[in-house]
Amino acid sequence: MYNVNTVLAGIIIANALISYKGFNDLAFFRKYEFHVGSIRSGEQIRMLSSGFLHVDMMHLIFNMFTLWMFAPVVIEWLGSISFVLIYFGSLIFGSLLTMLFHKNDYSYRAVGASGAVTGILYSAILLQPDMMLGIFFVIPIPAYLFGILYLLYSIYGMKAKNDNIGHTAHFGGAIGGYLITLVKEPSLIVDHSLMVILLAIPILILFVMAKLGKL
Repeated sequence: MYNVNTVLAGIIIANALISYKGFNDLAFFRKYEFHVGSIRSGEQIRMLSSGFLHVDMMHLIFNMFTLWMFAPVVIEWLGSISFVLIYFGSLIFGSLLTMLFHKNDYSYRAVGASGAVTGILYSAILLQPDMMLGIFFVIPIPAYLFGILYLLYSIYGMKAKNDNIGHTAHFGGAIGGYLITLVKEPSLIVDHSLMVILLAIPILILFVMAKLGKL
């Protein structure tokens, strides 16, 4: 079985090294970023590799700090192998949802581990819904309430399209973390049933809006 610290440290180091390479090598960055036109022409590796690239150092630090804070909850409850499964599963979910919503926008580009990290965040919320999160490290808020508000904000961001944040990848990652965690730990459906239902509401809203052509 993997050593917990080694697994988490390995993912963070991989993100740091690949992102640093991208910071200093534009050709490398362009080759492995998420780009709809390139993916549709057969370069599916970008759906994975883009999750290890970041726009700048602050983008990298924020994602890795969030991962470092919430990964231990997932590892403690489910083990390091399940943590890796949720991380990469959420990354792929984020990329797939992004492709679904942007498949006709051949110029759409995105990078970042946000989908994978958001999946770990939501897995941690499901596993420990009574934990408190600090907004801006000051204002305490229950984890489950943060989860609901964050997904609703992501829907707003997808609809408004007024920034460069990859809201779709965040949402896809959250869905991935939500579903994989429930598959791995189905007892949560009974033990934390209210939280499971509450966190599912924004997901249902997203797909109803998509079905009605509102996104």
